[in-house]
Formats: sequence, structure tokens, C-alpha cells
Amino acid sequence: MAASSSSLSPAARCSLLLTAALVLVLSHAAHAHGVSGAGLSSSFYDNSCPSTRDVIRRVIQNARVADARIPASLIRLHFHDCFVNGCDGSLLLDDDVFSRIRTEKKVPGNNRSARGFNVVDDIKRALEKACPGIVSCADILALAAEISVELAGGPSWSVPLGRRDGTKTNIESANDLPSPFDSLEILQEKFRNMGLDNTDLVALQGAHTFGRAQCQFTQRNCTGGQARGTLVNLDVVTPDVFDNKYYDILLWGRAQLQSDHVMMSGPIAAATTAPIVRRFSGSQKDFFKNFAASMIKMGNISPLTGRDGEIRKNCRRVNKKLY
Repeated sequence: MAASSSSLSPAARCSLLLTAALVLVLSHAAHAHGVSGAGLSSSFYDNSCPSTRDVIRRVIQNARVADARIPASLIRLHFHDCFVNGCDGSLLLDDDVFSRIRTEKKVPGNNRSARGFNVVDDIKRALEKACPGIVSCADILALAAEISVELAGGPSWSVPLGRRDGTKTNIESANDLPSPFDSLEILQEKFRNMGLDNTDLVALQGAHTFGRAQCQFTQRNCTGGQARGTLVNLDVVTPDVFDNKYYDILLWGRAQLQSDHVMMSGPIAAATTAPIVRRFSGSQKDFFKNFAASMIKMGNISPLTGRDGEIRKNCRRVNKKLY
């Protein structure tokens, strides 16, 4: 039977207090970097809304018939959401003067490039009809990302769920999203600040295997005389399939984006990211395994759980006015 604190010596009591304090510090650090994903569970909606995944999958399937870009667009929303305030659905909020909300959609990293918001709206409406007030917008983004990858031929994974929605945005952080013009050092720092390492960086960049970009953001910068908004396939081999061909393109020196090219160029890349690119190019199975693990890790960045945040009725606005 454990001794009571009153029966311990002063030195022992001091040691006990220091241990408790250390546990609290480590717990806070894990939450800050999303290491633990505390409070999340893949079975979170099994009883309250068992049709959640089926509903989201059905809406995405219908949407991609009309727009083949939707899967890549949805995973990008999840990425850009998690890198700002953590995975709390803040990216989905529109400007709202009454709630003092400034939208993250208009920052350079999102303005006129982040898309798929209408599909998220359709998903939310369908879920509100099936099980009102249950599924958060943040969880919609996480599940939509996984389903989009799987529908495009990529891996599937059990998505930890139970996130709640934030009630504020963070423009300063949104202005510092990873950029197609970032150097490798800057990319590594931005990912490291989120608790993500070099393997996560290379794996998550692999989502470009079914993405497109406006030519104004590419290394060639519309040199063929195209309009600045002309779309370019980031994977010229299998642009609508989620596979590992993107890494072959990097090895061939044909990356469209500077932020992709830097993973194979320079002494820093040679010692950090380039070996991972080669490994993923040589094994799609290895890429899929690491991509799924990195998506789970990214999805665990500072989630709101328990009584924090709210479950938005409309993903574009908070439920209650702040004043």
C-alpha cells in the first residue's frame, strides 16, 4: 500500500512534487505539438453517428464526378487547417464582424487557391440531417482527407476522431503557412514547429501526387505564356491517382514547385530529405505506410476535445455571437 504524503520525509515530498510537475509539463507539451492526440478515438462516433464515414464518402464521390480536383483540394484544407491553431476547423470560418472573426481564407497561402469549401458545406448539411449537432467540422476535414486519398487509390487509415471546432481564427499563423517558394530549411522549421520531422515532411508533400497548382506558383512561372491561373499537374505521370510517382518526378529533376525541388537539392537535402525521397520512390508500400502515419500525426496537432470549442451547426460561422 502506498505511503501517504504526510508520512513522507521532506526530501521525498519534494521529489514527489517535482515528479508531478514534470508530468504536467510533458502532458502540456504533448498537447501543444499534437503528439498524443489526447481524447481522440477512431470509434468516437460509433454510437452517436455510426453513418458518419458513409455520409462523407457519398458526398465526396458525387463531388469528384463533376470535379476531379476535389480529393486533392479536400486534403489541402485539412493540411492548412491543422497548421494554424491546430486541427480545429478555423480555416472554414468566413469573415464575421459580429463574432469578431477574420477569415483565414484570404491570407496569401489560401486566397484563390484553397477550395472545396462548398463540398464541406454539403457534407455538413448531410450530417446535420443524419445526426444533428454531433460531428464537428474539424473531424469532417480529417475524414474527408482520408476518404479522398483512399478514393484516389491511396492508403486508408483509422482516423482518430473527437475534435471539436474552434471559435476563433489566427491570421498571423495563417500568414506563415508552408509556401511553394520556401527553402528546405524554412520548410523543416515550419514542420518541426508542428512536431513533425523530416519523414513527415517528405511523406506529407507526397499528397502533391494528385494535386495541381496555378502556374504562377511553379518554377517555370507561366513561361509558356499561359494565364497566371492556368493549372499545372504536379504529377505529370498519373495526375489523378494517389501513388508514389511524384517521388520519381523529384528524382528526375522535374518538380513543378520549388518547395518540392528543394527536397532533392543541396547539402542539407542530401543528409536529410533526399534519402527519404529515394526510399519512397522505390517502395509505394513504404510511402503509403508512412503517409498514413504522418497524416494521423498531423491530425493530432492541438485538437480541441471535451468541453473546449463547440460543434458548429454551420462550418462557416460560430454558433454564438461573442458580444
